[in-house]
Amino acid sequence: MSRRSVLLAAAALTTAAGPRSAATVQAAARTPKVLVVGLDGALLGRIKDADAPNLDGLMASGLTSLSSLYADPLAPTLSGPGWSTVLTGVWPDKHLVKDNAFTGNAFTRYPDFLTRIENARPALSTYAVASWNPLTTTVFSSKVDTRVSTPSAEYDTGTTSRAVAELRDGNRDAVFVHLDNIDHAGHGYGAASSQYLAAIHDADAQVGQILAAVEARSTYASEDWLIMVTADHGHTDAGGHGGSSAAERQTFLIASGGGITAGSTRHDIKMPDVAASALAHLGIPVDPAWGLDGRPLQQPAPDAFDSLRSRLATRVDETGIGASVVGFTHTPPTGWSVDNGAMGTGGVTEWRGWAFTTDEFWTAAERGQGRENNIRSRNVFAVADGDEWVDKGYSGTFDSTLVTPAWKVTGGSTAVLRYTTYYRQEAPQKGEVLVSYNGAAPVVVKTYTGDVPSTAESITLQVPAGVTTAQVRFRYTGGNNWYWTVDAVSLASS
Repeated sequence: MSRRSVLLAAAALTTAAGPRSAATVQAAARTPKVLVVGLDGALLGRIKDADAPNLDGLMASGLTSLSSLYADPLAPTLSGPGWSTVLTGVWPDKHLVKDNAFTGNAFTRYPDFLTRIENARPALSTYAVASWNPLTTTVFSSKVDTRVSTPSAEYDTGTTSRAVAELRDGNRDAVFVHLDNIDHAGHGYGAASSQYLAAIHDADAQVGQILAAVEARSTYASEDWLIMVTADHGHTDAGGHGGSSAAERQTFLIASGGGITAGSTRHDIKMPDVAASALAHLGIPVDPAWGLDGRPLQQPAPDAFDSLRSRLATRVDETGIGASVVGFTHTPPTGWSVDNGAMGTGGVTEWRGWAFTTDEFWTAAERGQGRENNIRSRNVFAVADGDEWVDKGYSGTFDSTLVTPAWKVTGGSTAVLRYTTYYRQEAPQKGEVLVSYNGAAPVVVKTYTGDVPSTAESITLQVPAGVTTAQVRFRYTGGNNWYWTVDAVSLASS
C-alpha cells in the first residue's frame, strides 16, 4: 500500500469514529509530536495545479485553509515578516520585523514556538533546519536543542536529507523544516510559469521523503504526529512579492493528524495559529501573558458573523472585485440587526450601511488604503466603509448602526464587552459604542475619533442594579471618509 493510501485509510477510520472520539483516543494512547514544513513562496492554488501527490494526500487526510497576510505600512509581504509571524505566533505589530534583515525585532519578548516549548517543557527535544539560514541563525533562539543552517551548496536537497535522517532515526518532539526553491522559481520565472509548477513538484517529492521518514520510525505506531505545511507569502504571476496584491498576500495551512477531520476546509485560520497549534498539540497551555495572536486550530471559536458565510453574494456595483468572488451581505446574523434609518441614499450597494464581508472581498474593493491590515478579524466580519460607499452617486451622510441581540446580564455586577476592531479616521467621521440596559436609551461607552490599528478591545461595564439585559450598538457616522471593522463581539460577566 502506498504512503498516500495509508494516509487516506487512516483518515477514513478517523472520520468514521468521529473527530472528537478519535482525538480523545489518540491523545490517550499516543505521544504527541509536531512537524512544521515551510514552503517558501508557495501558492495554494498552484499546489493544486501542480503534480503534488504528497501535498494532495495531506489535504485529503486533514484540513486546508487559505489565509491572507498584512501589507505596508504594517509590513511588506517579505520572508522576514512572514516567517516571523508563523514562528512566533504574533503579527508584525508585535514581533516588529519589517524586512529580511530582521531589524528591530522583538524576539526576546515574542520568541519562536520551539523556544516556547523549551521554556515550558525543557525535557522535550526540538530541531530546526532551514535552507534560508536567517531562520535558524536569527529567528530560532539558542534555546532550541538543534539548529541547522543548510550550506548553500546543498540547498533544499541537503535540508531534506538532514530532516529525513533526524525524523527517521532521532527522537525529536517538535521539528521545523524550511524549503526554499519554490520561492526561487517564483522570483526567476513567476508564479504562472511551468518552472514554478516544477518547483512545487520537486518540493512535494521532498515532503514525501520527509513524511516517509516519519512513518518509518520504529515508534511511529505509538506517536500522534500533527503535521502542518504553510508558507510565508505568495507570488505574482510575473514573479516577486512585497506588495499588497491578493497573490502576494496569500498564504495557507495544510494540517493533518492530531484528530483533524479528513478533507475539511476552514476559513478562520490565520498565520499565527501555526505556533499556537503546535503548543496545544504538545499539551502546553498558551499563557495569556505571552500575548499570542495565534489560536490553536484544535480550538475553533466561530462567532455570529461566521454563520453568514453561506449567504455571501458576489459584487453588485464594485468593479475591482472579481465577478465570481463571493464576499458580502447586508443580512445580519440571527438576533442581530442593522439600523439604517438615518442612512443616506444611493452610493455603492455593497457598502450602504454596515455590511458583512471577508478579507478577500473587502480588500479587493480598493487596495493600498490599509484595508489589508485588518489582521485580527477572522472569516466573516462587519464593516462600515464610508470611503467606498461614496464611489457612486449618493445623497446624505453615512449613518448606520450595528445592533447586537439583547444579552442577559446580572444587575449590580460588572460585564466585559469584547470585540476586535480596526478603525481608520478622517473628520468628521465618528465611531461610537453604545449600550442599552433593559431597552432604555443607549449610553455611549466608547468613542473613536482617531486611528486605531487592528486590536482586541475589552470594555468593562458597570451593570446598574435591577438590569437583566444589555444590548450593544456600533454607530458609524461620516461620509467620504474612512472605515470601521468589528468582529468577534461578546458580552460576559466578569
